Amino acid sequence: MTVSVVPSVSISSFLRQTRNARTFPITLIRCSSSKSSTMEEHPKRVVVCGGGVIGVCTAYFLAKRGAAVTLVEKSAVACAASGKAGGFLALDWCDSGALSSLARASFDLHRSLAQELDGPQSYGYRPLTTLGLSIAETESQATPSASVSKPSSVPNWVDGPVRSPKTIGTPDTTAQVHPQLFTRTLISKAVENYGAEVVIGKLESVEVEEGRVKSVALEGGRVIESDAVVLALGPWSCKLELLSSIFRVHGLKAHSIVLEPKNPDAITPHALFLTYHPSQRGKPLDPEVYPRPTGEVYLCGMSAEEEVPDDPEQIVGNPEAIKVLKRVAKTVSSQLGEGEAEVKAEQACFLPCTDDSVPVIGEVPGIRGCYVATGHSCWGILNGPATGAAMAELVLDGRASIVDLTVFSPARFVGRSRRGKFCLYQNATTSATLLMEFHFEWFMSSFIV
Repeated sequence: MTVSVVPSVSISSFLRQTRNARTFPITLIRCSSSKSSTMEEHPKRVVVCGGGVIGVCTAYFLAKRGAAVTLVEKSAVACAASGKAGGFLALDWCDSGALSSLARASFDLHRSLAQELDGPQSYGYRPLTTLGLSIAETESQATPSASVSKPSSVPNWVDGPVRSPKTIGTPDTTAQVHPQLFTRTLISKAVENYGAEVVIGKLESVEVEEGRVKSVALEGGRVIESDAVVLALGPWSCKLELLSSIFRVHGLKAHSIVLEPKNPDAITPHALFLTYHPSQRGKPLDPEVYPRPTGEVYLCGMSAEEEVPDDPEQIVGNPEAIKVLKRVAKTVSSQLGEGEAEVKAEQACFLPCTDDSVPVIGEVPGIRGCYVATGHSCWGILNGPATGAAMAELVLDGRASIVDLTVFSPARFVGRSRRGKFCLYQNATTSATLLMEFHFEWFMSSFIV
């Protein structure tokens, strides 16, 4: 039996290890362990492509159910949005749309996972109060004025010129996790407890034989045989023609900074959703502020659609956007201004968005055993657990029971155009990989309504 696994870490050890390092170290070696009794003697081989929160949650629940899971990630687990997001969770903020049942199920799953995996210590899970505030920046205001009166509902550390405070979330309805710690804790447990394997490599193609997935091919020639493949590629879904021929996923570049104030104990667990009025009288901005139990404070905002680079390591923040976030921090609290808080990170990431603002979760039309889970936008950390649990049910049982996936099916995009195009990668008898493209006409599109 080969041992060694992705190590789980506590919040304090995470801070020590990342103080002078860009990425968290991971040991990637297969570890055998007992499988769940729900699987047959020969467990289903599933390759999950993508090491973000959606792919990791899918791998976790598949492995827990007894599948033989291989997670393929190009760079490092949680190296992109899943490591640079805010980690905000909300029970009912998606109630007015298609994500309602998914979000509610996932919020509850976050609670269960926190109990199961010691979330408060392992990855900073905690309920918190969430406030909506309006705040205006002024040209002359170098630091917030202590003389500005404020409502009692606003915590003391928020000493800027805030107006119109409103409680928009309570500890019963809003919570948070440290997203990188959460994602890496789950993959660690999947490897340690359920025998999952993590492979660092770039996906080249999905190989299909007679309409069913057969394997995935990686850059460099490695081929991983599989009974099922889950494509959880986030904004990089647009780089795989098999998916981009059916639907569009575009990247929304979001910026963030992470600060470490001199007096972290003074920062209470209040998430802030701001309406921020710049001093130049420009368009109001909507930055967000999340204190973390690590003692850090995370601020994000300044988003725009941009081309997604091939390598997540190439993503850097726009200096002007970072500068604005620093001004926001200083205006919100004197404890977050220059000289009072150390800047731990200036960063950016790409959020995967679909044209109809609804995630894509389900089996890829025309390819049995090939599944996709992407397009979660800013709600990826929230909806990761329920998406992963539903994907595990879909792959292993043929249907999801935790949430109805009908509204998320990729088939919804196929019917919107008269002509679709799939790219299937099929192994020939000569072992060469042939690209086969076929076009199909949907029967109903030939009728005039």
